[in-house]
Amino acid sequence: MWFKNVIFYRLQDGFNLPLADLQDKLAEQAFSPCRSQEISRYGWVSPCNELDNELAHNVQGFIMIAARKEEKILPAGVIKEALQERVAKIEQERKVFKKEKDQLKDEIILDLLPRAFSRHQQTFALIAPQQGWIAVDSSSTARAEALLSHLRGSLGSLPVTRLDVQHSPSAVLSDWLSEPTSQPAAFTTLDECELRDSVTEGGVIRIKGQQLEDSEFIAHLEAGKRVVKLALEWDQQLRFLLQDDLAIKRLKLSEQLQEQMATESSDDAIAQYDADMVQMGLEFNRLLPELLAVFGGELQRQ
Repeated sequence: MWFKNVIFYRLQDGFNLPLADLQDKLAEQAFSPCRSQEISRYGWVSPCNELDNELAHNVQGFIMIAARKEEKILPAGVIKEALQERVAKIEQERKVFKKEKDQLKDEIILDLLPRAFSRHQQTFALIAPQQGWIAVDSSSTARAEALLSHLRGSLGSLPVTRLDVQHSPSAVLSDWLSEPTSQPAAFTTLDECELRDSVTEGGVIRIKGQQLEDSEFIAHLEAGKRVVKLALEWDQQLRFLLQDDLAIKRLKLSEQLQEQMATESSDDAIAQYDADMVQMGLEFNRLLPELLAVFGGELQRQ
């Protein structure tokens, strides 16, 4: 159940809501399937399949929540074709203007919705109240913000901000590659990187499976391109692709951590879920301060 992607947010006013109250508030906006004339639904579900009645799962101070989105799939081509047929039929007698076409389109969508297939998407978030952060498992900022917005609606208030740092991550990561001695010992660069030209729009170079110390690669840095994504291994525990907005993608456990966790695995599904959840929370607790420190520390917002 480890997250594959991570976007960290800072809790501005802490998170002191008792677990029972949190459960009740989430239950008020729990997920229910789309009705026949609805195009989408969003709500809370249990983050663990074996705990259907728990919408917030608390283990050793970490809280896991999950939101589900159901969206009806209506191909634009099907709607367009149906609209053209209706308009053509009416225009045999009179002209159809834009306002009426829009109304016809809405009618077609309502007619098609009961027969449409549904697409489901689930998003998880780990809350660390004592450390004051929320980690959302998403590669998309919009998807992460949707979960936080729904949580804000459930709680009434949720002051959170995206983590920010004192020094430009792009500049620091570029320095790590051009001056390897500046790289902290806990972080090891791997063989994947994306460079962007700060002057020429659209000037992007993606490198994978190549030594980043090669002279050809260094020449791009010397020409003014900057790192916007860099594959890293941290503390021989986690591997990931770090973006210049501090978003983490393609998070994977190192072989060392996998072996360690395998020796502690359990046949009980809930016990294993809890162990994975706590291990992930503890690793994030160690990673986040080090990640912020290498970029000059967290930028405090007023």
